[in-house]
Amino acid sequence: MSVNRDLRSVIETVARLGGDEFIIILPELSPDKKRAADLAEKVTEKILEALNQDYKLDGNSHHSSASIGVCLFGTESITTEDLMKQADLAMYKSKSAGRNAISFYDPEMQSSVLKRTALEKDLRNAIEQQQFTLQYQPQVDINGRITGAEALLRWLCPGRGAVSPREFIPLAEETRLIIPVGEWVLETACAQLAVWAKRADMSHLKIAINVSPIQFAKADFVEQVLSTVKNTGIKPDRLKLEHTESHLLHNIEDIISKMQVLGDAGISFSLDDFGTGYSSLSYLKRLPLWQLKIDKSFVRDILTEPNDAEIAKTIVALANSLGLEVIAEGVETDSQQASLAKLGCYHYQGYLFSRSLPIKEFDAWCHEWSGNKMVKQESAQQLLI
Repeated sequence: MSVNRDLRSVIETVARLGGDEFIIILPELSPDKKRAADLAEKVTEKILEALNQDYKLDGNSHHSSASIGVCLFGTESITTEDLMKQADLAMYKSKSAGRNAISFYDPEMQSSVLKRTALEKDLRNAIEQQQFTLQYQPQVDINGRITGAEALLRWLCPGRGAVSPREFIPLAEETRLIIPVGEWVLETACAQLAVWAKRADMSHLKIAINVSPIQFAKADFVEQVLSTVKNTGIKPDRLKLEHTESHLLHNIEDIISKMQVLGDAGISFSLDDFGTGYSSLSYLKRLPLWQLKIDKSFVRDILTEPNDAEIAKTIVALANSLGLEVIAEGVETDSQQASLAKLGCYHYQGYLFSRSLPIKEFDAWCHEWSGNKMVKQESAQQLLI
């Protein structure tokens, strides 16, 4: 592959750092930073264009792409090592943007990386020091009967306070720390089911836990779940594993195979956030699901947005046709529950009943809720009218 003459005229040094990484030095582009950035962008675009051309190896055509990171330097004092780190950070930004891209280093990028590194360190400490807890949000049927709870992971970091799952769960998945975290969640939830099994008023409850695609992809995932169920002595049908629609986009045959083994053992499955992603109906009917969960985004505006109400109605109809239970999350008002009940959805989760609670508060809530069961049954009759 030939290199454009214009590129050769502005590139002073090209050096291979190792593997598939190279460094290019463009000297004295311009004393004006904006002008220098514009020139650097033009040069790197030409490099991408050149690298995107097909080339021949043994008579066969091949194609490659590049991810380029750019850092500018001038009169400021900076070490060669720091320059390399900045260019590296910019390059990884290009990779995360989908590759075959150009990214410039900026201080916010480094700040973001430093924050991420610190959070990852604290997350590893949290696993070692067992800083996690589970909270439980009740799930209730139309008759006011408590059917179970969703176990929600919470992290109280000594130095950070309560860390949002939206912040640490994506990082845990990216670093694969979700595997030990997920194992802890499974063991803790099953241990709680074993405690409830000894109580006549709570032995019927199910616990739903969210399972990451990374966990499910592990070769020994099925064995791990079955072993935990056996070691804790719980009834398998008291454990419910929740997947999201996006989970079904990868390795569908492996997912179906593992779900079938676990389903044959009595463990049930719920498809979480249903309606927000993409699900092939041809695959959906093959999955040994027990439940579809209507996403809270449809429940929130079900009274004011006809489209949301229609989607909820369609999900209920689909669940009925497949012989599945349907549950709605994010139910916050009596009017929302009544609307869902008229559509045929008879199971609910949300602030109308309770927020997620630590286990002692959850047990107390269940006792108080059951004490008002007659009122709940009367309300259920009104919803069905």
